[in-house]
Amino acid sequence: MRSLKTGYLTDFIALFFPQLCSACRESLVANEYILCTNCLYNLPFTNFHLTADNIVARQFWGKIKLEAAYALYYFNKGGKIQNLMHQFKYKGVHQIGNMLGNIAGEQLSRNELFNTVDFIIPVPLHKKRLQLRGYNQSACFAEGLAQKLNVPVELHNLVREISTETQTRKSRFARFENMQDVFFIASPEKLANKHILLVDDIVTTGSTLEACGLALLKIEGLKLSVATIAYAE
Repeated sequence: MRSLKTGYLTDFIALFFPQLCSACRESLVANEYILCTNCLYNLPFTNFHLTADNIVARQFWGKIKLEAAYALYYFNKGGKIQNLMHQFKYKGVHQIGNMLGNIAGEQLSRNELFNTVDFIIPVPLHKKRLQLRGYNQSACFAEGLAQKLNVPVELHNLVREISTETQTRKSRFARFENMQDVFFIASPEKLANKHILLVDDIVTTGSTLEACGLALLKIEGLKLSVATIAYAE
């Protein structure tokens, strides 16, 4: 419990430098962290953990074989999730990833399809982009998931060998072409006959996850599932 003196100092500082909710940008009050209480409970959850036949899963039909697919939130342009992801990816608030990973992990821990996962692997950044940003947002999300699923994160096995152009304004086919031969597996023997949960921040066309999945599924006996923070319709 904070001391009276510390409490007064914190409240005084907050008058001039208020902490804002990363989603709605309203001021946080005492005991709120990153998200205000309203956003914490009322952001647009997908509830994809409740059904195997969901929109994310369908995106990969006929492309890569998945055991399960999931996204925590719906992403809408100009909405709260876009604000949240902007703070996460470009404003240095890397703690968002761990928090959202915890929320997602709570949901997935109640889904038997994800209870057999052996390793969590985040989509890697190229070393140049990682150096520029300072952290891999997918790895932050993976660490939060790992805490709730009690599964280790494998950070250095899936490697991004080629630095690609931004995917933002590309068509689905152009995105897929842009991701060809980008990823390789450093130690495939460690992943043989394992169930891997591949995680990313946002799934739109699914081209990045598909490219990672194609590399991983070359490994003998590997089973693959995917999870993301958001699904962009």
